[in-house]
Amino acid sequence: MRVLLVEDDAILGKAVRDHIAASHSVDWVIRLDAAREHLDSAAYDLILLDLMLPDGLGVGFLRKLRAAGSVTPVIILTALDQISDRIEGLDAGADDYMIKPFDLSELSSRLNAVARRYSGNPNPLIEIGDLRVDLAAKTVKRGGRSVELTGREWALFETLLQRPGVALTKIQLEDRLYAFGAEVESNTIEVHVSRLRKKLGHAVIDTVRGIGYRLGSAR
Repeated sequence: MRVLLVEDDAILGKAVRDHIAASHSVDWVIRLDAAREHLDSAAYDLILLDLMLPDGLGVGFLRKLRAAGSVTPVIILTALDQISDRIEGLDAGADDYMIKPFDLSELSSRLNAVARRYSGNPNPLIEIGDLRVDLAAKTVKRGGRSVELTGREWALFETLLQRPGVALTKIQLEDRLYAFGAEVESNTIEVHVSRLRKKLGHAVIDTVRGIGYRLGSAR
């Protein structure tokens, strides 16, 4: 899972990043403008968001995300502990709200719990053509028969599933695969797209000329 941490406190930010980096890929920024740039260039599974940032309020940033159609799960991390603050954050679209100081082990548990909801979707089952995808179990069936995907194939397919109808660039897709640690070669995306089409159907991924790829119909 790839996490975007938006936190301007250097000590807390480093502690959170180092703690969750043991099991997740983490990008850490200290400003909202940097957070926007990261979200425009990469696909994230979850956002950890402070409310008081040097260039603005996290709650306004969150409202704009939701207004734009983003369903990426967001956990607010803040020192604002009034009930009214919690209500405002949750009403703005947050999936959870943690008050500083908090226990890092509890953060991990909350993070995993929110991630299991898979971007707020209560039904992790998706049907695309003759494909049945279980997002929670990370499994795919084609015509009722299980299809085995490698870790990188699933990561690429999942990225497209998260943004149906949106054309993602090769750079955006490559960025998702960097979480696996190994070098991403120049033709890596093309290779994985070809393999996914063989396993799931040629139409599962559409090529968008001059841009990249997007989720197709799978038929």
